[in-house]
Amino acid sequence: MKIKQVLFKCPISILLVSTLFMLTACGSPLPRTEDITKSPWKSFQEAMADYDKVILNQTTVEELRNLGFDPYSTPNVKILSYLDIIRKFMPTNSVKLEQLPPSVRKCLAKQDACMAYEAHPGIIKRKRVGSVFNDLLGFKRKTIETGWRFDALIVLDNGIAVYKIWSGEPFLDSEKSRKNPLGPLQGSGESLARDALGV
Repeated sequence: MKIKQVLFKCPISILLVSTLFMLTACGSPLPRTEDITKSPWKSFQEAMADYDKVILNQTTVEELRNLGFDPYSTPNVKILSYLDIIRKFMPTNSVKLEQLPPSVRKCLAKQDACMAYEAHPGIIKRKRVGSVFNDLLGFKRKTIETGWRFDALIVLDNGIAVYKIWSGEPFLDSEKSRKNPLGPLQGSGESLARDALGV
């Protein structure tokens, strides 16, 4: 009889527990996201291999198109004007023109004849793992991030590649954890404190 009275008085608790039980029975209900920058490259190695085929002072715009570095046929390849290139190479007044690579300086002197292609292909996958109960109530949340990123910049002087540089992460595998000892009350306590302070 006492058990029935307790259950009757706590319908929210029953609903919460039963919901969590149903969720765990149907596989992991935790969120998963996937950020894909569309491109012809399926891996870091593929993007790097085509980048390596760009030969300075030889590779033309047409040849770049065949390699995948073309804003008109490849998604997510950006065209930079000579003003964009200046901002990229000289983000502050402390960077002087004479400090730039000679090929870039020569290109910038031609202004409209100077442009660049910028590509950022990559695949980033994020998934939350661990206890569904702890995650959904905010006690502990663990996120695993995997994938790859590749960034390439190719400067073109009258349609010929004269400078290139790359950066990126061939293999992403990171884990982020966040703990809230008070769970769902953590945010409520912070909100109450802000209200009390009139923030």
